[in-house]
Amino acid sequence: MEQLKHALTRELGAAFGRAAAAEGWPDAAMPEVQWEYPPEPGFGDLATPVSFALAKLLRRRPREIATALRGAMAVDPGLVDRVEVAGAGYLNVFVAKARWRAVVPDVLAAGAAYGRADLGHGRRVQVEFVSANPTGPLHVGHGRGAAVGDAVASLLEAVGYRVEREFYINDAGTQVRLLGESVWARLQEAAGRPTAFPENGYHGEYVRDVASQLATADPDLNTLGAGDGVRVCAERGAALLLEEIKTDLRDFGVVFDSWFSEKRLFERGAIDAALATLRSGGYLYEDGRALGFRASEFGDEKDRILIRSTGEPTYFTSDIAYHADKIRRGFHKLINVWGADHGGYVPRVKAAIRALGHDPEILQVILLQMVRVLRGGQPAPMSKRSGQFVELREVVGEVGRDAARFLFLTRRSESQLDFDIEVAKTQSMDNPVFYVQYAHARGCSMVRKAEEAGLSGPYADADLSLLALPEELQLMKLLAVYPETVHNAALAGEPHRVTAYLQELAAAFHGYFTRYKDSEERVISADRDLSRARLAMVTAVRQVVANGLGLLGVSAPERM
Repeated sequence: MEQLKHALTRELGAAFGRAAAAEGWPDAAMPEVQWEYPPEPGFGDLATPVSFALAKLLRRRPREIATALRGAMAVDPGLVDRVEVAGAGYLNVFVAKARWRAVVPDVLAAGAAYGRADLGHGRRVQVEFVSANPTGPLHVGHGRGAAVGDAVASLLEAVGYRVEREFYINDAGTQVRLLGESVWARLQEAAGRPTAFPENGYHGEYVRDVASQLATADPDLNTLGAGDGVRVCAERGAALLLEEIKTDLRDFGVVFDSWFSEKRLFERGAIDAALATLRSGGYLYEDGRALGFRASEFGDEKDRILIRSTGEPTYFTSDIAYHADKIRRGFHKLINVWGADHGGYVPRVKAAIRALGHDPEILQVILLQMVRVLRGGQPAPMSKRSGQFVELREVVGEVGRDAARFLFLTRRSESQLDFDIEVAKTQSMDNPVFYVQYAHARGCSMVRKAEEAGLSGPYADADLSLLALPEELQLMKLLAVYPETVHNAALAGEPHRVTAYLQELAAAFHGYFTRYKDSEERVISADRDLSRARLAMVTAVRQVVANGLGLLGVSAPERM
């Protein structure tokens, strides 16, 4: 479709020149041509409102301009059937049926590569996501972040970027210390020496599990003093929980290229180096015994404290050094997947990047709204182990990886997501992932039946001119827009566009199959040429469904 749009755009530019000369229009530059997909077939396959933009420049009515443009256009009949003027001045383009049919051999020839491109030309992108504190198990919100981050990375790879997936381990600072104090308290409690539980500590049952595992691994741990005991519990507890996080993510189909430790920033002097750069630019200031950053000079709403009066750095200080390190590693684009509650954090990080001497637009942040887990339409009970949230492992264990990943990706990241356990478990058309996977399985089944009937593939030589039903043309149109869907989803960081596309394609395919399977128009019939043409189209649909599901990290079963 992109090639067709480019061809039409070029022709409109040429037509504008011809029409301007014929109509005596004043000199004006042709504005950018925007293309839309009309909601109704009667409005064509593509439409553009370019006449409205020209009306402001030429001081003429849009419909008059559209009529002149249509008359001046010299379209390739192999691409375009006709162009109509509609409404107040829209140009509606009806694409030639032969152009739609040509997409089937394109898909069959490209196979798994259909929809891929080289827009990125190998430029390096880092996608940092999940990055949960190693102080507890992953919850469903982390699961949504994992699904989104991994899908965004896969989409970018599909359009030619070199992508690195990174998990930032927050293993320094207050939260890990609180974990150590919490585990130490549970350890003392189990040994019959109850101690005060830390304020803001971690109360989940998993903390007792961690204490028990540490005590089993090192029976002498209880002999340490409180200071050393807390430190050891923090280090070993965080390491143990991080291994659980890694296991849960692997079970969810997410594998990271890099696990970056916050502690490394301190050990390598990255914090001091970042502060030195800001100080040399005159962007730091003293506030009593605290040290602040003049973030408001770079677009943030106010200045920010980096070093507290106690000498302890804030989280923001680590984030400044971390992003400086990312840029130092040579990435052309940094994509962070954060919870929506971090939305206010974006301007301050961009301010720091700018103060460090880099383009803040190198950073793209995808914000995730919360996930509400439902069971039968009602909020699901919290995890017994965490006591505060629904754990990712519980959801994946109950509904499966495929359903969890697909459903996490069905809505825009900025929208709240209701995740209904019962719907995710159903093997019916009410379950979105089942609905799409069944389209692939159904296509595989049709090909198997064709082979049994002596109509073996490949079908690349089929006479596709026999495909003339409206439903067949609709399926081929959908196949044609798949590459554009992938490109747009990748560049926007919006994998939900692919899930929406797959659901639309599956709906069209199921409708076609159901409508014609028991009639003289059924896919496999006595007319071998027509059957081969339809099987070519079915094979192309099956391939595109598999390609799309693969980008989402969801399997494409051949039997269901």
